Amino acid sequence: MKNINKLLFYVVILALFVTSCNDLEQYNVNDKNISDEQLEIDFQHVGSKYKPIFESIYQYSPAWSYQLQQNLNADVFSGYLTNPRPFVAGANNSTYSLVSGWNDFIWSVPYSNVMNNVESISELTQDDFPTLHATALILKVTAMHRVADVFGPIVYSNFGDLTNPGVYDSQEEAYYAFFIDLDTAVANLMADIDSPKFASFDLSYNGNYTQWVKLANSLRLRLAIRISKVDPEKAKIEGEKALSQSLGLMTANDDGFFVNGSLDHPLSVLDNSWADTRMNASMESILTGYNDARATAYFDAPTSVTGTVKGIRNGLPLLSGYADELAQKADYTGFSGINDNIHTPKVQLMTTAEVYFLKAEAALRGWARAGEAKANYETGISLSFQQHGASGAASYIADNTSTAADYVDPINPSNNIAAMSAITIAWDEAVTNEEKLEKIITQKWIAMFPEGQEAWSEYRRTGYPKIFPVVSNQSGGTIDTDIQIRRIPFVDSEKSTNAIGVTTATSLLKGSDNGGTRLWWDTGASNF
Repeated sequence: MKNINKLLFYVVILALFVTSCNDLEQYNVNDKNISDEQLEIDFQHVGSKYKPIFESIYQYSPAWSYQLQQNLNADVFSGYLTNPRPFVAGANNSTYSLVSGWNDFIWSVPYSNVMNNVESISELTQDDFPTLHATALILKVTAMHRVADVFGPIVYSNFGDLTNPGVYDSQEEAYYAFFIDLDTAVANLMADIDSPKFASFDLSYNGNYTQWVKLANSLRLRLAIRISKVDPEKAKIEGEKALSQSLGLMTANDDGFFVNGSLDHPLSVLDNSWADTRMNASMESILTGYNDARATAYFDAPTSVTGTVKGIRNGLPLLSGYADELAQKADYTGFSGINDNIHTPKVQLMTTAEVYFLKAEAALRGWARAGEAKANYETGISLSFQQHGASGAASYIADNTSTAADYVDPINPSNNIAAMSAITIAWDEAVTNEEKLEKIITQKWIAMFPEGQEAWSEYRRTGYPKIFPVVSNQSGGTIDTDIQIRRIPFVDSEKSTNAIGVTTATSLLKGSDNGGTRLWWDTGASNF
C-alpha cells in the first residue's frame, strides 16, 4: 500500500510538471521571433514586403549595389554623370568594354527584391485586398519596364509559373503585359479608392490611392510614348486611355513619384564619400549654353578648375602620362559633384515636369486630350524650375538664341569637342515637328535629372538630346561610337542558370546579344 501511494504521488507531480511546462511554452520562446499570427494582426505579413520593393527599383543600400545597378551604366550612357576614375585600367562600361559582373545587378536586384516580393503580395492580397494587389502591380511595372529597357526581352508574364520556368517575353509582349497590369491596378483602386489599408506601408503617397491612380496613368503615358514609333496604333490607344482617365495625370510637383526612404540617396555616397561620380560634359554643354539656373541646383562648383560647373567627357581611357587609375582620378575629382539637394532620402523616380513633356509629344502626335504642345512644353519647364527652386523660368522659356556650348577640358585639351546641337529653347510653331521634338526631349532630359535610366531610354528612342560620344570605344566593333550603346547583353548569371531561356530571348532580338543591338522600340527610323 505504501508503494502504491508513493507511485501515485510521483504521477501527480509528473502531471503537474507537464502541465506547467505546457502553460509556460508561450513564454519559453525567443521574444525576437515574430509569429505569422502576430504579423497578421497589423498586416505586417504583407506590409513588410513593400519596403524592399520601393527601395530596389534602384537599390539604396549598399551604395555600391546602386553603383553597379544604374550609375555605371544608365547614369553614364544618358550623358548625366560619368566616373572620374578609369576603372579596370580604362576598360569598363563607360568605354563600352562591358563588365558582366557589374551589369548582373541590373538584372538580379529587381528580380530578387521586386518580383519575388510582388509575387508574395499578390498571393496574399489579390482575392481579399485588391487595392494592395494594385499598388504592388504599379510598383512591378515601374521596376520592370526599366529592366526591359536595358535588356529587351525579360521574364515577366511567366515569372513564378512553375510550368514555364524562365520563359522570356519579347519586349513587345512585356509592354503589352505592363498595360494589362496597369488596367488591373487602376480598376482595383477605383473600386475602393478610400481604402485605408496601405498608408503605413506606403513610402510615396501615404496611402492616398488617388495619387496612385495618377501615377498609374502617368506611367501608362510614359510607356505609350515609348512605343509610339514602333507600334503607333497601340501607343495611341494606351496614351489616350491615360489622358482620359477620370482622376487624370500628375499635375503639380507634389504629385511626383518619390520614395521617402530612411537612407540618403546612394548617389550621396558615390559622390561625397567615394568621389566616384561627377558631372558629365554633355550636361555642362547644355546647361551652361542655355544659361540654365538649374545648373547650380544640380551640381556644385568645381574646386580644382574655374567655371560655374565643370563636367568630364564620358568614356575616358587610362590616359598616357598617368601612373595608374587613382592618379588620373585625382585630376578630375575636383570637377563638379552633385548638389546635396539632389541626393536626399527623397529619391526621385518620376516628376510631374516629365508628364507635361510627355503630353507635349502626345500633342505633336495628335492624341486626343493631350492639349497644346506649346503650353505643355512651357509648363514642364516652369514646374522643373519650381521643383528645384531655380529662378528666371519665364525669361528662360522666351530665350530663342542660346544654344549648347562647346566643351573644353582644362586638364586634357584632346578631349575638347564642339557642341552637338544648335537647338534653342523658345517654342516656335513655324519649325518642323522634328525640331519641336528635339526641344521637348532636351528639356525633358534636363528636368528628369538624376534619373539616368529614363534619360538613356529617351535618348535611344529619339536621338535627343545630342550628347557627346565616348572618347574611347573599346567594344571591339560591336557598338558604333556615333550611334552609341543601345542595350546591355544578357548577364552571365542568367546564362548559367537559364541557358535555354537566354538562347530563346536572344532570338527575339533584332541582332546579336551585344551592346550595339537596338531594342524593339528603338527603331533607328525618323521620329515622324
